[in-house]
Amino acid sequence: MTTDQIILFSLFAAVFGMLLWGRYRYDLVAFAALMLGVVLGVVPTKDAFSGFGHPATLIVALVLVVSAGLVRSGAVFLITRTLVDASRSLGAHIALMGAIGGVLSAFMNNVAALALLMPVDVQTARKAGRAPGLSLMPLSFATILGGMVTLIGTPPNIIIASIRGEALGEPFHMFDFAPVGSVTAIAGLVFVALIGWRLIPQTDTAKTNADPMEAFGLYVAELTVPEESKHIGKRLQDLVETAEKNDVAILGLVRDNKRRYGTQRATKLAAGDALVLEARPEALDEFRAALGLSFTDAEREEKLRADGDGLSKIEIVAPVNARIVGKTAQSVGLHWRQRSVLLGISRSGKRITKQVRKTKVQPGDILLLLVPKGAEADVTDWLGGLPLAERGLTVTQDDKVWLAIGLFGSAVAAASFGLVYLPVALGLVVVGYTLTKIVPLEELYTHIEWPVVVLLGSMIPLGAALETSGGTELIANALVSVTQGLPAWVVLTVLMIVTMSLSDVLNNTATTIVAAPVGIQMAQTLGKNPDPFLMAVAVAASCAFLTPIGHKNNTLILGPGGYKFGDYWRMGLPLEVLVVAVSIPAILAFWPL
Repeated sequence: MTTDQIILFSLFAAVFGMLLWGRYRYDLVAFAALMLGVVLGVVPTKDAFSGFGHPATLIVALVLVVSAGLVRSGAVFLITRTLVDASRSLGAHIALMGAIGGVLSAFMNNVAALALLMPVDVQTARKAGRAPGLSLMPLSFATILGGMVTLIGTPPNIIIASIRGEALGEPFHMFDFAPVGSVTAIAGLVFVALIGWRLIPQTDTAKTNADPMEAFGLYVAELTVPEESKHIGKRLQDLVETAEKNDVAILGLVRDNKRRYGTQRATKLAAGDALVLEARPEALDEFRAALGLSFTDAEREEKLRADGDGLSKIEIVAPVNARIVGKTAQSVGLHWRQRSVLLGISRSGKRITKQVRKTKVQPGDILLLLVPKGAEADVTDWLGGLPLAERGLTVTQDDKVWLAIGLFGSAVAAASFGLVYLPVALGLVVVGYTLTKIVPLEELYTHIEWPVVVLLGSMIPLGAALETSGGTELIANALVSVTQGLPAWVVLTVLMIVTMSLSDVLNNTATTIVAAPVGIQMAQTLGKNPDPFLMAVAVAASCAFLTPIGHKNNTLILGPGGYKFGDYWRMGLPLEVLVVAVSIPAILAFWPL
């Protein structure tokens, strides 16, 4: 063993020890290890920051922006309305989302599948009042498992097919991976849905994702029925089911600027009617997007959107000396002076019986305002209010939902069929979302989990250095030596275990490139068919469940799920054992030695 190899193995051992200890944040530990590797000369200076431009790092950053765009456009609400019910038990939800994720990732890149479903899962968790960390890891594992079924589902399968073409004259085809991949994926999904999610640590995750604004209660708000609404002529009662599904209470109806007595459930809706609602800001926006309602009447909304820079929702508290206290939004000219709309009022323990914009504001009221983007501070100062802590309230742009889905779907299709490189395809989606203002330019970088980017950007050069120093080759040679004389199925099992272990530390693409030739060499040494060995490498390289750095999907959920580095192995270790136990017999059955 060379000096460089000793240093690198020591560095990796120290990094994983520190990350499992959890005393220091993972990005600091990884970056410190990278800098130490450069100083010690095992990582070339010119390659020190190559990880930050690596496709894996770029994909993670771009996917987070794309996910934000799918949320802002209403695409996620569309999926949650049609497929997901927040009232389901956690186990049933994980089973449904896992099945959807597994099927999607078989026919599109599993990173793209997670990009589509991750915000859906987060929204559902919010509506159900549970921490996203309880379901995001099962979803990530499900998309990884599903990707094994086809050639295009995961990068290791593409690499394995290419290596087989070079070594044996013909590559694997689209569904050659399906027999083994399907059996393994189904067994893994059943484990994740029934047992695996129960092994995830809950306490810290729940605290991390708690909403600091939860205690501020509900808003009484109004949404208007636009001229072209498909709900005109329906009874108010017909909207109750959708309202309840979105956690919205319908309190009454305003017609001709007058609040009608009672709930008006039997009244037929007309253009210009305003529904009086009680809801949290996020639920209010989701209900509006679901039914195609407007924030206010057509004239006000047209002026509100006149500058084209987008809209923003803010929450402010009205102190005693505020301009609006003792007055109504209409009397102070909020709309014509500031081009803003009072969406709702939260008044603890008191029912509001008038129109929202004609209700006199009292000291201590919390106001939910819709303002032109960029004017948040000006409107707050003009009203004399105090801004509440920022909690990421956004305005769903439901008129752009199909544009957002179309851009994302086209990019995924182009990348899946090899027409465009996946990072480039995702980059084009981000450009499209920015140009069409689905994701505002000033919010572009706020959606990226920078600690995750630093972790991945720091670990990739260290993994590359281990490979170039001969460290991975040393492992491969030791593997061939140790398994000499053993039965073929035992050799196959050892190959899978070692490949899995490498994939948990290195990028799964790099692991495949190293392990596939080793598998062919082992098969030739034993005088056996190399196909089962290549299949073993394909499954093992994909199934990196012990750490957040082995697979891009695990890295993606690290921040949103509020996980620690050491949380993954609790569900990942038994899942990897199950994968080996199930896939070895399947390989031997479908790809005889």
